Amino acid sequence: MPETPALPLAGLRVLAVEQYGAGPFGTSYLADLGAEVIKIENHHDGGDVGRHVGPHYFGQGDSHFFQTFNRNKKSLTLDLKQPEGMAVLRKLAAGADALLDNLRGDLPHKLGLTYAQLKDTNPRLVCAHLSAYGRSGSRKAWPGYDYLMQAEAGHLSLTGEPDGPPTRYGLSIVDLMTGLAAAFGLLAGVVQARASGQGMDIDTSLFDVALHNLNYPGTWYLNADVVTGRTARSGHPSLVPSQLYRTQDGWLFIMCNKEKFWPLLARELGHPEWAENPQLATFAARLKNRNQVQELLDTALMQQPTAVWLERLSGKVPVSPVFDVAQALQNPFVHERDGVVDFAYGDGRSARMIANPIRVAGRELPHRAAPRMGEHNEALLREAGFDDAAIAKLRALGVIAGQAMPVRSEGIDTGHAASP
Repeated sequence: MPETPALPLAGLRVLAVEQYGAGPFGTSYLADLGAEVIKIENHHDGGDVGRHVGPHYFGQGDSHFFQTFNRNKKSLTLDLKQPEGMAVLRKLAAGADALLDNLRGDLPHKLGLTYAQLKDTNPRLVCAHLSAYGRSGSRKAWPGYDYLMQAEAGHLSLTGEPDGPPTRYGLSIVDLMTGLAAAFGLLAGVVQARASGQGMDIDTSLFDVALHNLNYPGTWYLNADVVTGRTARSGHPSLVPSQLYRTQDGWLFIMCNKEKFWPLLARELGHPEWAENPQLATFAARLKNRNQVQELLDTALMQQPTAVWLERLSGKVPVSPVFDVAQALQNPFVHERDGVVDFAYGDGRSARMIANPIRVAGRELPHRAAPRMGEHNEALLREAGFDDAAIAKLRALGVIAGQAMPVRSEGIDTGHAASP
């Protein structure tokens, strides 16, 4: 029988001093793709605060929130505020490729988690730091959260209806993108460290990623002094049609983001003459006459229900229905793509979650549920060279928890913190 090919990140060991959303989301990509991700959790504080985030739980201390961000990982309880705890971390770091933390910007140095402080134990170690506002500057000691970044980086001024209040995204998109940026930076550092034998610090922050997400509207302002604002019906600022339009029973999102789609749409709506109309025929003309285009499309689309238009337009013109969360996850195409997967606990139970969006040909990604706090204490410490007496001493000192343990189940129902 041929050997199963290894996953892309097999053999990569990452220590993760992480909690809540941004850091765990980034390392979940690494774990899903085969890396060994070891969560370092302070049992005196109840471990990763995400374990307590309600209101939905699989069991005691096992929140849906925590499972989402921490599948396929290992858990080691460790009190890094005690010198014996840092000694254990340093021993683990000697055999690791990288360490990622998502702490407040002033804390990595205080705890001893920077490259300068760890390179003597492993000169190839990459230390990736995800903070709210960075590890330098006037805000390095500030706590920070996703929604604050959306507000200050201008995102709320771009989201929602023009006559409505400033509006955030419905998801903690800055947390998620910053986690991904941290994982990307970590891997880039590991590539260089493996080639050169020298590790490094890699930094990213919620604020910097939120600002970077301004992308082309940022370039428009910096070079043309254009301040992009909100557009009705979630419209694209410069492409028309590219927004929500009314149907007989709801909405469609149509995006004619190439000129070739406009004549196709016009024909399918029964108005081929629109393709030749000088007020409608080009991007520039349609942008100038956005309200006219909206009125024409609304009038045509309201003659039939959404399902009819989807059948007629799908695959010809870029079009999408507007679903809620339940409809999105019940979509037959999601299941055609194996987009929902059961993650096994090992005791017959499973947690159903959304699959990783990266697919690796000929390989199946792991589907293990998130670990109990301290579940891997014994195995990881023994692998690092600690014998029974040494492990017992660590327990007696409170450096590690006494056993793999559940945590309290009463929840905190709050926004997604990223850098406590």
